[in-house]
Parts: sequence; C-alpha cells; structure tokens
Amino acid sequence: MAAAIKGADGGRHLITYHPMGGRSSSEWFHETPWLDFNMLQSGHGAKDGANYRMIAADYGRGPAKPVLDGEPRYEDHPVNWKPDLGWFDDYDVRQAAYWALFAGAFGHTYGCHDVWQMLTPARKPVSSARTPWREAIELPGAWQMGHVRRLMLSRPFLSRLPDPALVAGGQGEGADHVEATRDRDGAYAFVYVPTGRAVTVDLGRLSGARVKGWWFDPRTGRATAIGAWPRQGTRAFTPPGAAGRGNDWVLVLDDASKRFPPPGERR
Repeated sequence: MAAAIKGADGGRHLITYHPMGGRSSSEWFHETPWLDFNMLQSGHGAKDGANYRMIAADYGRGPAKPVLDGEPRYEDHPVNWKPDLGWFDDYDVRQAAYWALFAGAFGHTYGCHDVWQMLTPARKPVSSARTPWREAIELPGAWQMGHVRRLMLSRPFLSRLPDPALVAGGQGEGADHVEATRDRDGAYAFVYVPTGRAVTVDLGRLSGARVKGWWFDPRTGRATAIGAWPRQGTRAFTPPGAAGRGNDWVLVLDDASKRFPPPGERR
C-alpha cells in the first residue's frame, strides 16, 4: 500500500508509519525505500520517559534516515492513563521535546489529551480527559513549543548533531538526564538541563578562541547572557533558581566570533 501511494503521488509527500506505544517504525520498515523518515511513539506511560534513547537508536541506524517522536507524553494526559498517578504538564512536554531534539530528532510533535478529542461538556471524555478543548488550547506547554522552535532556528539547524561528549562526567539518568547537541563544526552548542542541577561542559568541543554563554528559559523564551571564556578545558555551569523538577534550562554556548543573535532570535 505504501509503495503504491508513493508511486501514485510521484513522491510529492513524505511517508512514514505511526507505531504503537514504545515502538518505532524502524523495527519493521527502516530499510524499505518508501519510508522517508522514522516515527516513534514514546507514549504516555511514565514521567521522565527516556524518549532520547529511542531517538538515539534510530539516529544511529543505517542507511541514515531522519527520526522524530510522533507521539510523546501529551499535556494534560493522566500518567499511564491513571489519574491517581498525576497528569503530564508543561514541564513534561518540554522535557520530551528538548530531550528528543537534542538527541538527534529532526522535529517534534506536541499533543494535548483534551484537544485531540475536542472535549466539551457535551461529550463523554476519553481516558479521563478533564479540560474543555477551548481552555486546553491555552495550556502553557502548547505556547512553549514555539520557544523550542525559535531556539532551534536561531542557530544553523541542518548542521546540528547530537554530542553526548559535551557533557563532561556523564549525562545522568532519570529526570536528571542532560542531553546535548552542537553544530558539527563547533559553532554553537545547546545543553538541556532538566532539573536545574550544575552541569560541566567540555568547551573544547566548540570552535573559536572564546566561547560566549547564555541561559535560555524554555518557559518564557528569554535568553540571558552569562559571560565569555577562553575555549579550553571544562567549565561548570549552574542554572538560575533552585534545583528540582520543573526548573529546566538550556545552556547555549557560542563560538564568540560567530556573533550569533541572542538564542531564540533571528538575524
């Protein structure tokens, strides 16, 4: 069927496959010529679900194909479909987006549990949906996805690659896992710090004589310059505020000679 669609439309549309939860299209179709990119569903089963592992696995497959998380944890969805376990909020959807993109995804899908079913008081909720869709479209996570996009496009996008080695001493596990990406020539680096803990970065992974640093706030899209240093050795960075769940930040490091605009802004 997929091959027939591909042939009939002359290749004008990209084709992928949406799998069940915890799976990826690559399991069945990675080497088929009609599959243009891999899609995975990291799903709604747990807080801090490590979608970056699934992204990294598909990113490393050959032949090379783009990958994205087509169904991560949805905002306002009950954790593991059980309201007594809590609900995914804007922090959870931010975490999924930055983890996936920095691990090598070429894009990301945001979802809201109330909006996909167009919940209204007149409709029976599916899987414990609780917020009418006209209210749910204003949930903070939806707006914060725009900050992700603006950050990614404020630096050269197509030369970006994941680089775990940026994080000196290891990336950590669970909610504290730090994910990092950089320009292939070292012009910039992004480091996602999900719980506000200090992170040590190998500045030698960048280019130029000096490195300029910023903290990018994924809640507001605002960037704050924090200084410049010689590009040598490792350096520890501590995000603003107290460490803990919800205090996530993106450390942006630039080759100072490139004179990039503030993160999230376009020239």
